[in-house]
Amino acid sequence: METKPTHEQAQLQLQVYDLRREARLRQARDWFQQNYHAETFDDSMRLAAPGTEAGTFVGMVIGYWEQACALLNYGLLHEDLFFETNGEFFGVWELLKPVVPQFRERFADQNLLANLEKAAQRYEVWSERRSPGHIAEMRKFMEQQRAAAAKAASA
Repeated sequence: METKPTHEQAQLQLQVYDLRREARLRQARDWFQQNYHAETFDDSMRLAAPGTEAGTFVGMVIGYWEQACALLNYGLLHEDLFFETNGEFFGVWELLKPVVPQFRERFADQNLLANLEKAAQRYEVWSERRSPGHIAEMRKFMEQQRAAAAKAASA
């Protein structure tokens, strides 16, 4: 039997959402979804080098979602409520997934983005249980977006 979110969990969820609405973070999230298509560590460094606006945007997006997912993983946010109202973090993870192992190796930090990864893995199971095929369709759509972006960049 599923439990209802507590008042405290609902309040914290609203605070997490309110942070997401901040203008600079909204700009960073938009940039990330449209432009972050890296397959390697070097691709990522070219796209979002430290000290550049793109680098700042990537840091803001991954920092925000890593923290939100940490709150989820520690049980401070209600899992069903979080998953029902937040799919963006999964899309962020899908874009980062190809390069995370390289970053973990490069910086000798096997916990790098571990909260985001754990939440994404649970979301995938949760989503398949509730809406079979959704994740596969989302991945297909993201791949089409990536291919269109690559084609536009080479034109």
